[in-house]
Amino acid sequence: MKGYIYTMFPGADPSNGWEMTDPIFKNTPTMGACRPDIRRSVERGDYIFSISGRVVNVKPHIVGAFSVDDKINALAALNRFPQNAMQIDENGKLQGNIIVDAQGNHLDIDYHDNYKKRIENYIIGRDPIFFEEQEEIKKAKDETVSILNDIFGKNEDRVHKIIGRCRKLDSHQVNELLDWMNKIKVNH
Repeated sequence: MKGYIYTMFPGADPSNGWEMTDPIFKNTPTMGACRPDIRRSVERGDYIFSISGRVVNVKPHIVGAFSVDDKINALAALNRFPQNAMQIDENGKLQGNIIVDAQGNHLDIDYHDNYKKRIENYIIGRDPIFFEEQEEIKKAKDETVSILNDIFGKNEDRVHKIIGRCRKLDSHQVNELLDWMNKIKVNH
C-alpha cells in the first residue's frame, strides 16, 4: 500500500463555500477528472488524500481521503454512477466528476484540459474519511501543517513547502495520516 497527497486548485476549499466535485467523498467515493497522474499511478488498496486549494487568508487543510477499490474508464463510470455526470445544478453550480456523455463525447462544461488523458482511470473508492463538521474542519486547519511536517520530517510554515502540488506516501505515512484523521473524527 502507498498513497498520494495533493493540493486541489486555488479556491477549491469546501470550508470556504466551494462544492466538492472531484473527488466526491460521500456515498461511494470517486475521483474522475482531476489529477490523471495520480489516478494512473494508484493501485487497489492505495490511498488518495486531498488538501484544500489556496484561498487568501484561509488556512489549507486535509479535506479527506479514501482507499482505491477499482479503476474504470469514464464511459463505464457514467453507466455505473449516472448521478456523478458533470452538470450545472439548479443553483448554477457545477456538480459531478464524469466528463463524458453517453456517447463518450467530452462535455462542454468541463473545465479541464487534455480531455483524452482524463477519461481513463476513473477511481472508485472505499472507506472514505472526510471532514465536514465545523469542529473537525477547524481542528484540521489548525493541525494540517504540523502533521505534514511530522510525517515528512520537515519544519515548514506552509503546506506547499512540505508537499508541493503532490507527494507520494509510504504505508507508514498513510497510516499516520489516517490515524490523525480518525482522532479528529472521534474527538470532535
